[in-house]
Amino acid sequence: MEATLKQIEAVLDAKVRPSLAEHNGNVVIQSLEDNILRVRLTGKCSGCPAAHSTNEELITAEVCSAFPSIQDVILVEEINPELLDMAHKILSHQI
Repeated sequence: MEATLKQIEAVLDAKVRPSLAEHNGNVVIQSLEDNILRVRLTGKCSGCPAAHSTNEELITAEVCSAFPSIQDVILVEEINPELLDMAHKILSHQI
């Protein structure tokens, strides 16, 4: 079965987000290309030391179980551009 973003969101809503919400976190889909899903953790889950295990044991397990066509789920770790801009302003004494 070929997965659509809407179908993946439904699985995340039902099987993944409730667990992440218990830790004040969430997951956001970045992209789905060539059967590779890229996701980003947000809230308190972003940057958490257990983020990679959460991705492998929870997100990847649920998504790949529901959609065998998904070959991998990659955790995208990036710094929020607004946070980075704020840090630059603080360091340059603009704030």
